[in-house]
Amino acid sequence: MTQDTTTSEAAEDAAALAAPEAPAAAPEAPFPEATASEASEATAPEADPNLTAGGYRLPANWLARIVLIWGGYAVSAFAGSAASYACIWYVTETTGSPLALALLYVLAFLPVGLLSPFGGVLADKLNRKAIIITCDAILAASGIAFALWTLTAGPSLLTVSLYCASWGLTSAFRGPAFNATMPLLVPARHLMRINSLDTMLGSISMIAAPALGILLYTTFGLQACILAGGVGALAAVVTMLLAKLPQVERAAEQLGAWSSLKEGAVALADQRGLLVLVVVVSLGMFAYGPIDSLLPLMVSTHFGGDGFAASLLAAVMGLGMLVGAVTLMALNPSRKLPLVIIVAAVIVGAGTIAGGCMPEGGYWGFVGCIGVLAIACAWFGAPLMTLLQKGIAEDKLGRVMGLYTAMSGLAIPVGTALGGVLAEGLGTPAFFVVDGVFILLLAVVTALSPSVRKLM
Repeated sequence: MTQDTTTSEAAEDAAALAAPEAPAAAPEAPFPEATASEASEATAPEADPNLTAGGYRLPANWLARIVLIWGGYAVSAFAGSAASYACIWYVTETTGSPLALALLYVLAFLPVGLLSPFGGVLADKLNRKAIIITCDAILAASGIAFALWTLTAGPSLLTVSLYCASWGLTSAFRGPAFNATMPLLVPARHLMRINSLDTMLGSISMIAAPALGILLYTTFGLQACILAGGVGALAAVVTMLLAKLPQVERAAEQLGAWSSLKEGAVALADQRGLLVLVVVVSLGMFAYGPIDSLLPLMVSTHFGGDGFAASLLAAVMGLGMLVGAVTLMALNPSRKLPLVIIVAAVIVGAGTIAGGCMPEGGYWGFVGCIGVLAIACAWFGAPLMTLLQKGIAEDKLGRVMGLYTAMSGLAIPVGTALGGVLAEGLGTPAFFVVDGVFILLLAVVTALSPSVRKLM
């Protein structure tokens, strides 16, 4: 991207934010919309700066709407990360078991894997804004309820497990609806940047949220941490209520849930390169899940670190992912996106192997390895999400997003459970080495795939 192009785009975005919204041709809609059929017939929405990536009319204040939506999500993500880290450290401190930590990840991600396909079907049939608000409201109510439970009955593995399960249940329906909505709000040239926001916000949360989680946990108890997660989700409800989303007209469908799922699977299978990338990235999550869950245990048992050392490692990982996300947003690649994923897999695999080889006194070397691989961790989701949003028809996008969310959602708990068993037998450092080799093999397979090379 040249400097002149970047300057021009920045000027357009500033003007879009400052300019008053043009009067709508149809007063009942938040802004003028093309019908679903008209949007699907748009041959090159990227060429028209007045259209979103999905081929719909771009509102004059689109940037302000994105800031509002992501602002609420940022508060929710930060508070949720603090609560999650406190729960993980509570289990680490009280049990010291890889299997107990694996249980939390299974409860958090298994519902995502099992229910996301149906969440994708609902995202294509119902009001996506209503789905997002309902899920955030349920998460807020459960956080507040579990905080009160912990306050009266005391902390327990059961309470923490149920809180993780509530996150998984709501994410199964919120994720597909949210990801399928973004192309309706964002111009095509900024779709990669908006998708990178998810990684960037998660990274910021990882930097500061662990310290907040430990502070709340040690000062006020586990109930304060869970309450913070519930209040954060409530903030996301408020901002989504205030945000204006496009009114999408959909043709009435008589298909049942399973037939609708089949249509989404066919739409993804027709794009062979995208299908390969979805499978590879899901397998990468299968391998990464146990790494993430075992980091506190690696610090505690192998390096003899305390809660501060574990939270510092989480902050370094968050900083690395932030650097990776900001780099991706700055470069804003529109081509060679599969190559970005392949390079990321190589770096993550090599960093995992190097981290597993660190001796007991090599905590700081381990921190460095995690920081480097964390940069590359930010290069998986946004490129693949952008490829899917551009390559799949809008009326099938929710279902495809549901399938992708399901595959990754199942991969994480299954990989974490299997990783916990292997780490119990091999030892955590040896498992890191084996896991890193598997990730490197995934990079090789992806690079050799003819269908993936056609996407470059």
